[in-house]
Amino acid sequence: MILPIYLYGADVLRKEAAEADITKKEEILSLVSDMKETLKQADGCGLAAPQVGVSRRIVIVDGSDLSDSYDYLADFRRTLINPVVTEESEDECTYSEGCLSVPGIYAEVRRPSKITVEYYDEKFEKVTETFDKFACRMVQHELSHLDGRLFTDDVAPIRRKLIAKKLLAIAKGKIQTRYKSK
Repeated sequence: MILPIYLYGADVLRKEAAEADITKKEEILSLVSDMKETLKQADGCGLAAPQVGVSRRIVIVDGSDLSDSYDYLADFRRTLINPVVTEESEDECTYSEGCLSVPGIYAEVRRPSKITVEYYDEKFEKVTETFDKFACRMVQHELSHLDGRLFTDDVAPIRRKLIAKKLLAIAKGKIQTRYKSK
């Protein structure tokens, strides 16, 4: 089922998400399935459960549509349940980011260039994985949602001032999206 994507200004996007109860496997897998369908329809590369109104620590990333630019992402699809960053590099890199919850806004954001994350996959097996390059960016962006943070929180102060009116318009619902939104 395609779920509505909550937009900037929605309370659920600013709350720290609770851990998913991994004993409720069917419930989690149903949500993950809906999130995948929603992500595909919205033409995005990542989605966190809070973005569909569910305050749980679940994210999905799918870099396959970006493989023209980043060939190493051709088969990059992950579901991260209750992810925890266990290590991050001191080296940082800057990429322009956008977000389905903040439509039409893109900005440069600095983040660690490599992270290691411990999480449960869709088979509910514990995984420890290190991410780098654009895969790392995608994962970090989605993990921020689980802590109630949006990429716009991490942009340079001057850029934040420049996008303030657009953010206000989104919060007031004065924007149209090509996907189901709330």
